[in-house]
Amino acid sequence: MKRSISAEWLKLRHSRIGLVLAVLPVISLLIGCTNYYFNQGALQNSWFSLWTQVSLFYGEFFLPILIAICCSYVCRLEHLNRNWNMILDSPVSVASVFLAKLIVVSILILFAQALFMALYWLAGNLFTLPGPFPVETIGWTIRGWYVSLSISALQLGLSLRIRSFATPIGINLCAVLIGLAMYTAKLGIFFPFSLLTIGMCVLSQNKLTDIQNILFWMVNMAYIIIFASMSIRWLRSDDIVSS
Repeated sequence: MKRSISAEWLKLRHSRIGLVLAVLPVISLLIGCTNYYFNQGALQNSWFSLWTQVSLFYGEFFLPILIAICCSYVCRLEHLNRNWNMILDSPVSVASVFLAKLIVVSILILFAQALFMALYWLAGNLFTLPGPFPVETIGWTIRGWYVSLSISALQLGLSLRIRSFATPIGINLCAVLIGLAMYTAKLGIFFPFSLLTIGMCVLSQNKLTDIQNILFWMVNMAYIIIFASMSIRWLRSDDIVSS
């Protein structure tokens, strides 16, 4: 497993994935801060009002897209020059390959989450918002990263089986829209993309009840296990589309 993870990091050397990880959080912050600046008269809840604006674009759209891009990116070499044939003939198990990619993607998303929090703190200070920095937002960001693991497990399975770089990202965008509908219908706990909305308190900053909090952590863990197991099984039993 350690060698598989090291191999994944080597593939990312001299790549531009770091630029993508930085640009998308910056764009979402700029859009959110612009909204906040022009609506300060109606947004009177200091730090939390700023959070509603910046997290709306980031948590609902940019973060899911970023996850999909990272998953497609770490799988792209496997679809070139019949590299999958070489990997499947090597002594490394399919499970190790998949889990190594999941770990690497999780670290990349963790970096994006940390950058997003730093930018949020910086924006709040530039707006000279009153009151202390809300430490709750750190927990919300961590919960968003936790949900990203289940989404990443699903997206990796798609990206490893589908040669196209863009198709899994398109599927991701459709899932985002379904997630919004599920959240609106009060069924968000049953869909990972809706769990992202709940976890990061994008549309509502109300504190989760004890039962809701337990369900959030347990359901998402179930999704991580299910999606990872399904993806590994797909890779073991089905033909992978490779050039």
